[in-house]
Amino acid sequence: MNGFFDIPSDLQHSWLGLIGLHLREALIPVAVGLLLALPIGQLCVRVRWLYPPVLWVTTILYAVPSLAFFVVLIDYTGQSETTVMIPLAVYSLVVLVPAIVDGVRSVPQETLAAATAMGFGPVRRYLQVQLPIAVPALIAGLRVATVSSISLVSVGTLIGNQGALGNLLADAMFYHRPVLAVNSVVTTAVLAIVIDALLVLLRKVLTPWAPPASGGSRSTGRGGRRTPGRAAKQRSVVRPRPAALAVQDTAPVKDTAR
Repeated sequence: MNGFFDIPSDLQHSWLGLIGLHLREALIPVAVGLLLALPIGQLCVRVRWLYPPVLWVTTILYAVPSLAFFVVLIDYTGQSETTVMIPLAVYSLVVLVPAIVDGVRSVPQETLAAATAMGFGPVRRYLQVQLPIAVPALIAGLRVATVSSISLVSVGTLIGNQGALGNLLADAMFYHRPVLAVNSVVTTAVLAIVIDALLVLLRKVLTPWAPPASGGSRSTGRGGRRTPGRAAKQRSVVRPRPAALAVQDTAPVKDTAR
C-alpha cells in the first residue's frame, strides 16, 4: 500500500512516534483512573449506601461528550495532552469502580474473618487479601477501560494535533489521502488487540490459582467423531428404575406349580 507509512510533516512525528504518543495518552488516564478507583471502590464496599450515588455520578460523567469536556478544560489546560487525558481518566471510572466493588464483594466472609484473626488491619486486609482475590474482576474492568481509552484518544484531534493516530484521519481528508485513514484505523485496532492480550497474560500470571477454562468432557475418537466421556457413560448406564417396576420386583411370587 503506497504511502501507508508516509506521515505528513505537519504532525511532527513518525509512525512509531504517533504510536508512542497514542499509547501515552491512552494508558496514563487508565492508570490515573485505577489509582482513583481503588480507594473509591473500597469506600463503597465499606459504606454500602455510598455505592449507588458514586455509580450514578460516574455514569453521568461518562454520558458527557468528550467535546464538551474539551470546551470546559481548554481554558485551564489549553490545547495540550492534559486536556485529552482528563476526560479519559474520568470515563474509566465508570468501568473500574464497579469492577473493584464487585471483585472485593466476592471475597468470602470466612477469608476476611481468618485475615482479621491473623491480625490484619483494614488497609492490609484490603491490599493483601481482598485485592488479590479480586484480580480477575479488576483485570476484566481494565481490559474494557483500556480498549475504550485507546479508541477515544483519536477524538483529541478536535483540539489540534493532540489526537495521536487520530490526526491521520484529519490529514486524510486535508491531503485527500485515504490511505492515512486506513493507517489510523488499522494501527489503532492492532494496538487495542495487543494491549488486551497483554492484560489477559497479566491476569494469568497474577492468578495462577485460577482454574483453566475446560472445553467439556467430550473427547474425539476415530474418524473425528466425538465420544462421550467416562462420566457421561456412567450417566447413560445407571438409570433410575420406575417405582412400579421396583414394587413388582419386590412383591412375593405365587407358587403355581401345584
